Amino acid sequence: MRTQDIMAKLQAKYPLEKEYLQAVQEVLESIEEVYNQHPEFEQAKIVERMVEPDRIFTFRVTWVDDRGEVQTNLGYRVQFNSAIGPYKGGLRFHRAVTPSMLKFLGFEQTFKNALTTLPMGGAKGGSDFDPKGKSDDEIMRFCQAFMLELWNCIGPDQDIPAGDVGVGGREIGYLYGMYKKLARQYNTGVLTGKGGTWGGSILRPEATGFGALYFTHHLLEKAGIDIKGKKVALSGFGNVAWGAAIKATELGAKVVAISGPDGVCHIPDGITKDMIDYMLVMRASNRDMVEDMATAYPDKAFFTAGKKAWSIPCDIALPCAFQNELSEDDAKELKANGCFCCCEVSNMGCQPGAIQYFQHNGILFAPGKAVNAGGVATSGLEMTQNAEHISWEAGEVDAKLHSIMKSIHEQCVKFGTQPDGSIDYVKGANIAGFMKVAQAMLEQGTI
Repeated sequence: MRTQDIMAKLQAKYPLEKEYLQAVQEVLESIEEVYNQHPEFEQAKIVERMVEPDRIFTFRVTWVDDRGEVQTNLGYRVQFNSAIGPYKGGLRFHRAVTPSMLKFLGFEQTFKNALTTLPMGGAKGGSDFDPKGKSDDEIMRFCQAFMLELWNCIGPDQDIPAGDVGVGGREIGYLYGMYKKLARQYNTGVLTGKGGTWGGSILRPEATGFGALYFTHHLLEKAGIDIKGKKVALSGFGNVAWGAAIKATELGAKVVAISGPDGVCHIPDGITKDMIDYMLVMRASNRDMVEDMATAYPDKAFFTAGKKAWSIPCDIALPCAFQNELSEDDAKELKANGCFCCCEVSNMGCQPGAIQYFQHNGILFAPGKAVNAGGVATSGLEMTQNAEHISWEAGEVDAKLHSIMKSIHEQCVKFGTQPDGSIDYVKGANIAGFMKVAQAMLEQGTI
């Protein structure tokens, strides 16, 4: 396999799908050497098959706003790969959602899910619907219209969506209510991230952030660094950043920055429990303004418009918001401000130039497919609880999540350790996930 040959074909076929092409290239560059050591993979054209989704559903979503006006959005579900289990991946509601974005996310999800050790394939979905400024009733009507088109394509052993950007517990509730009405079955396992009284798992809302900090803790420990007392900068203030803030504080670190589309809040003395709780209020407001934190806590948080979290001096940077949110210039600013570790908590949160800068300038770096796998891992645990019609205590869920994140870190170390003893976490995560999916595809024949 020659990465440049495969990428040339994909670029000719999908010239406008930049996020998808970026994700594929990053993985192929990492696995090329290992792949070429397995002629059976080449013979079965594993890579050529793996980079294309199994299928993509595209549908119109028509709903009525509070003014009685008819609105139309596009909805999608990308079922990327089911070699090791049913399709599993979130739904994203954001005005920037495109097929390219969802293909990149579904491709990444395939390897991320493989890393969890749980039997889950990769998928992603969503809509260009913008929840910002919408009322609860409008969000409910949109979710119901969206599920009206999707429900027949999903199921507890077929495809299990979850939340993502713009889709939290409220949206999952509306989506599931409509699914139940249409399917006439109480299949709690068909969606994850549900409410605790109707099939949801304890700790699922916090899981992505918790898992990210468990991974970061193991990465730092491997490097001989104690996380206690370290300053952490987070981008975003949704569920992911909220969970990360909770666990970072519990582990003894100090969260000194959170950011949003409008700017950054500097929190010199570290975020408090009350402020962490207020992040949920900010998310539920649909205002998408981090300045609200400074307004609510004027003596503790200081807002600067137009700036990113990376402008605040920190030891550890955790991108928690969106893909490609951290640029090479941001990476240089972090380095200048004393940052020595960056772990992607968002999917593909760092641009290629930023990753290369980190790797070439002694900054510890780990990719999202490893770092943020705790969310989908806990979704997998939720599926197990649903299948057994039981609910585990928080301690049991947390212990299983921590064990999974430790295992993911160990896989990255196993496949990413270089001849000089350094660890390439990008290469390690990609090879570990790829080998599991590729072997399953090979054993299941050409389909």
